[in-house]
Amino acid sequence: MKSNIIMTCAMSTAILATTMGIASSAERHAHVRVHYLHYSHRLHRHVADLARYHHERRYGVVVRQTHRERPAHANASFGGDYSGIASVYSGGHTASGEFASSGGLTAAHRTLPFGTMVRVTNNSTGRSVVVRINDRGPFVRGRVIDLTPAGARALGFSGLAPVTLTVVGRG
Repeated sequence: MKSNIIMTCAMSTAILATTMGIASSAERHAHVRVHYLHYSHRLHRHVADLARYHHERRYGVVVRQTHRERPAHANASFGGDYSGIASVYSGGHTASGEFASSGGLTAAHRTLPFGTMVRVTNNSTGRSVVVRINDRGPFVRGRVIDLTPAGARALGFSGLAPVTLTVVGRG
């Protein structure tokens, strides 16, 4: 990512320098200006992505995402159902500051507020459990929630499972 930013800065600088040198030719000036605007837009986007990435890593808070980056399930209403793949995780400190206990009924979700109560239903077995969101993740495409081992046992799986999420309460 850093090399892309450096390359984009170099391209923008070269294009700007070229623009200043051939200002007498209106056709070339317009052509170079279009390229300059394109690369300056790419530079702005890379800098914004980098800032968002570091903020999320440091504070565990998901920053506002553009419509291109937003996961498909985030377009549903807040009280709606989300579908996707659930995975299992355990141990360590969470983004909310708590310690993730493998025996607790807690989970990680990318966008739901901490403390939100969510009913997770295993689409394969029909079993469901209510968990509390206290962490951020999963950051793998297609996955919508990370459950502690206790939550996964309650749903009857140990690795990955197709699930449906329903928000039952807000924290």
